[in-house]
Amino acid sequence: MRKTKTTRKEPAQRFLGLDLSLSPGVATIEVRNRQPYLIAAESVATSTEDNDAVRSITVESFIARHIYANRPYVTVLREDFTAGRNKRATQTIFNAWAAADRALHTYGYTVNDVKPPLSPTSVKKLVTGNGKAEKPEVAAGVRKLLRLDPEYKFATGYDDSDAAAVVLAYLIREELIDT
Repeated sequence: MRKTKTTRKEPAQRFLGLDLSLSPGVATIEVRNRQPYLIAAESVATSTEDNDAVRSITVESFIARHIYANRPYVTVLREDFTAGRNKRATQTIFNAWAAADRALHTYGYTVNDVKPPLSPTSVKKLVTGNGKAEKPEVAAGVRKLLRLDPEYKFATGYDDSDAAAVVLAYLIREELIDT
């Protein structure tokens, strides 16, 4: 009797990436057999004409809807943040973090506290090879790693691409995908 070689398939795993501001981006990437696949990437722009409470609930609702549509996740990731350009910029980022945390907690998720943290420079370096890459370069790196058409359009501002880059940087760093 002839034996056939069997390959063990790993179960698919979904990762949620967050690029947080009061106009955030989110991305869901699934890894199957060490290959990343884009499931969904989107962003929402809030208006500076709205007060912070309106902007915060918009962010929370947007992220909650994305989670609901694309779960379950094994890991939730966001880029590390240490300080903004000024006090107000820092305040708006942490407002977005709190809104995201409320959405995540609704579905039983928390952001994974990865060590070392995913700094903006490390995300850019891992995805593009250049720690000072600009947003269009990061988007090109994301397209390449996800095997997307070079003409694939990310949202204006690239917040959805940046969210995907956070996940991809983690997957590369932890050697969870083949590059």
